[in-house]
Amino acid sequence: MSTEAIRSAPEERLVNLVVALLATEQGLTKDTILSSVSGYREQGAAGASKDALEKMFERDKDSLRSLGVPIETIGDYADPDDLREARYRVPTSEYSLPVDIDFTPAEIAVLNLASGVWGESSMSASARSGLRKIQALGIEVDAPIIGYAPRISLREPSFAPLQRAIEQGRVVEFDYIKGGSDAAHRRRVQPWALVEYDGRWHVYGFDLLQDAERTFLLSRIPSDVVVTRASFDLSLREGAGEKAIAGLDAVAARQQARLQVEPGTEALLRLHRRALSADETGCLVPYVDAQVFADELASYGPEVRVIDPPYLAELVASRLRRARDLHAEVGA
Repeated sequence: MSTEAIRSAPEERLVNLVVALLATEQGLTKDTILSSVSGYREQGAAGASKDALEKMFERDKDSLRSLGVPIETIGDYADPDDLREARYRVPTSEYSLPVDIDFTPAEIAVLNLASGVWGESSMSASARSGLRKIQALGIEVDAPIIGYAPRISLREPSFAPLQRAIEQGRVVEFDYIKGGSDAAHRRRVQPWALVEYDGRWHVYGFDLLQDAERTFLLSRIPSDVVVTRASFDLSLREGAGEKAIAGLDAVAARQQARLQVEPGTEALLRLHRRALSADETGCLVPYVDAQVFADELASYGPEVRVIDPPYLAELVASRLRRARDLHAEVGA
């Protein structure tokens, strides 16, 4: 076999796998795929072990899913978690749009721009599927409507596994540090929704250990998120995002800080956008997590002074004192 043929085989194998999985309604078993799909069949005939072929197939599945191809795994009807005789397919419905939907070129341009704002890891499977369907329409797009697009990316490593667990209806486990504590405690949660609030991501769901609905700040998750095999009813996700936002709004309504902010500063720009009111005595800004808000206010240094509540003022002051002491140690 030539060097060129070896180099092109992985790409050809992925294409052949997608075509095979699209062509089946019932799904194909792993044995059928390894023995019949071009790319695996030749490897097997050349002497590759079944274990090597199975590992190749698992890598290929991961590669296709990372590209947004929705490979569906169908387990035993009596025991869906028994994957020994699992069948695999790509649902054709994932690649078709309802017949009564029509887009103008300008609308396509706006949708493409919106998709460009989000980093790939931030997009849900549904969003990626919708984007593929739109791109498949083949409509000519108007000239660019904007010179550049911002990018939305995520720093919290917990986002992607939580998003996957929500889509699959799987229970997760992770360590969590409550505000004001240094110790992490294990949580076992049905994740129902991921929501962004005041520029920070939260996961909302049902805490199985506490037997109550809870909202968790992603930046307080110090461990890896473990997606378990335990499942939950997908209907629980319905309206969960709205409930999470309403709950965060209620917390913020109870916690408001009066701040004195220096004019013409970055702090003024950022805080006034969230302020409920502003006058010569300062601005009133609601907040959800006192510890996280204190971190933000301390980062502005002398640009911000907390007038009320005293508890928040002390949290900010303690952070500034800690920063002063660390600088003193470095300079000593």
